[in-house]
Amino acid sequence: MKLLRNFFVIAGMFFTICVLIAFTTTPYWGYHWLGTSKSELSWKPEFVVLLGGGGMPSQSNLMRSWYVSKACKSFPEAKVIVAMPGNSTDSTSTPRKMIEELVLRGVNASSIILESEGTNTRSQALNCAGLVNYKTPILLVTSPEHMRRAVLCFRKAGFEKVNAVPAFENAAEADFTFKDDDLGGNKLLVPDVGKSMNVRYQVWNHLKYEILIIREMLALSYYKLRGWI
Repeated sequence: MKLLRNFFVIAGMFFTICVLIAFTTTPYWGYHWLGTSKSELSWKPEFVVLLGGGGMPSQSNLMRSWYVSKACKSFPEAKVIVAMPGNSTDSTSTPRKMIEELVLRGVNASSIILESEGTNTRSQALNCAGLVNYKTPILLVTSPEHMRRAVLCFRKAGFEKVNAVPAFENAAEADFTFKDDDLGGNKLLVPDVGKSMNVRYQVWNHLKYEILIIREMLALSYYKLRGWI
């Protein structure tokens, strides 16, 4: 019972600290660091590598596809590698759906190569090494929290010219504030939240960032111990 009580005390303290940190900008800058610390565009890429995330449709894959299509407009001669495990012969599989999405966004279907065997970042990097010469400039596109690990993995696999574009979301430009009482309903004895973007959105986004950061730091540590980065 004492061990269980100590566990709940520690868990409660950890949760309280996480909530307090969520009211600061620290989680955002940690998330931003993961996405930008290894991101650069130093060479004109000959291959754009889309590192697959979830299924299709999913926020991660749609965001990454949007950035890949944008990159292809900037570098029309570049070929695209879709690194996503799945059945390459099944038209309903996730990798095939990702290719369809890229084509819908204007990417030339003949320039797309499918790498459907890699099941983590390390294996995707090694498999791409079998498709592209190590000295060839490549451009990685993935989610911000995954970008640092992706770049380090591809460099460890031998790639010498690794560019990277993190698929950050863009904030809406509209003013989402409102006055609670103007919308009718019950007038409760609680503070209005209509003009508090921090309470309505920022704290919850920062809590999400904290989870992503913790998970990614553990993944980076594991990859480092394995010698994959």
